[in-house]
Amino acid sequence: MTNRLLQRKQMVVDVLHPSMAGVSKKDIQTELARRYKAEAGNVLCFGFRSAFGGGKSSGFALIYDDAASLKRFEHKFRQARAGVLEHKRDSRKRIKETKNRVKKFRGKEKSKAVAASKR
Repeated sequence: MTNRLLQRKQMVVDVLHPSMAGVSKKDIQTELARRYKAEAGNVLCFGFRSAFGGGKSSGFALIYDDAASLKRFEHKFRQARAGVLEHKRDSRKRIKETKNRVKKFRGKEKSKAVAASKR
């Protein structure tokens, strides 16, 4: 299905693999890019489940028109999985320390305390 509003093609992908346990998403991504004449970086594959008994898997694929539309419309976690987005996350200890430090303030001071801890 072509979704012009989100500048992508979206589809359900059925993969037959009778001699293998499963197929990697990277292989599916390159094959879809070849078949639909798109760049491999603009193809996202997710949600694959193998059928009972094996030999067949089905999932979803999104093929964006360009990298800009992928960055604009796609979820951040999928961008991070695909390697498009650098996902930086603070340590658990730092998050908790910031939360407890911010509890002592109200109003504008609270937002200043959060901004100071992000540096």
